[in-house]
Amino acid sequence: MSTRAIIVGTDGTESSKAAVDWAAREARLRHLPLRIMHVFEWVWVDAHYDIGGESLDFARGFAEAVSAAALDRARAVAPEIECTRDTVVGHATPELIAASQGAELMVLGHRGRGGFAGLGLGSVSQRVATHAKCPVVVVRGDGDFVEGPVVVGVDDSPAADHVLETAFEVAAGRDCVLTVVRAYLPAVPSWLARVRATEVETPEQDAAERARLEEEVAPWRDKFPDVPVEIVLTHDSAASALVGLSSRACLVIVGSHGHGVLAGALLGSAGLQLLHHASCPVYVVRHGSRRIGGTPRPRV
Repeated sequence: MSTRAIIVGTDGTESSKAAVDWAAREARLRHLPLRIMHVFEWVWVDAHYDIGGESLDFARGFAEAVSAAALDRARAVAPEIECTRDTVVGHATPELIAASQGAELMVLGHRGRGGFAGLGLGSVSQRVATHAKCPVVVVRGDGDFVEGPVVVGVDDSPAADHVLETAFEVAAGRDCVLTVVRAYLPAVPSWLARVRATEVETPEQDAAERARLEEEVAPWRDKFPDVPVEIVLTHDSAASALVGLSSRACLVIVGSHGHGVLAGALLGSAGLQLLHHASCPVYVVRHGSRRIGGTPRPRV
């Protein structure tokens, strides 16, 4: 069986260069091959008026130069990894989603060519993060492997166990602290109806919620005894808490589903907020995708 590769999408922008750097380091860390993809669009109308094919040749030459530069960059960052490149004609979003079917991980920059400079996330990155068939990392920041904890947001949905497993494996691979975050709103007495729930002190409810989370984390502590774990319980929204913690983290991990999302939505609101505003790379765990290293789930 062939080894599944990490795929990184590139378009030559500074954001995609950071993604190439991050993906190369991740491939070295996991001992996996890296596949660089550059997708360039060629409109049929352009082809119709392209006498002699000069425009297509120019576009293809530019695209080959972009992917070749990315390959050189990846090899400079991690010369020991197996690295290949593909230059594909088509539309970026469907091509990347199709490629994700057989990938270990898809890595993208947070901004692409075109669009509005003030937006926090490009449309291609958001669509691929939402619909890819494998886990996706959207690289925010400069692509360096910075020191700091891995931060994971965990709710009590059925996918939480899979998210925790990924988070522990990632933290173990980086030999760093894992910060596990649970955001919840406590029930408040009716006579405090006009007071925001986030401002009410509820020590007994907090203790009970912390105990539930500790119980949820316990099997993974046992499986990864060398990973230091920090538990953070907050009354703020998950998005607000995770975005805040991202300023000191090397990576933030979220599941592709969460509570309170619209039926049919494939990425929760916390995940979307992180993709737009986090200060570090964001790892979106795809529920049902193969786990890192294929490790079995511990008995609970």
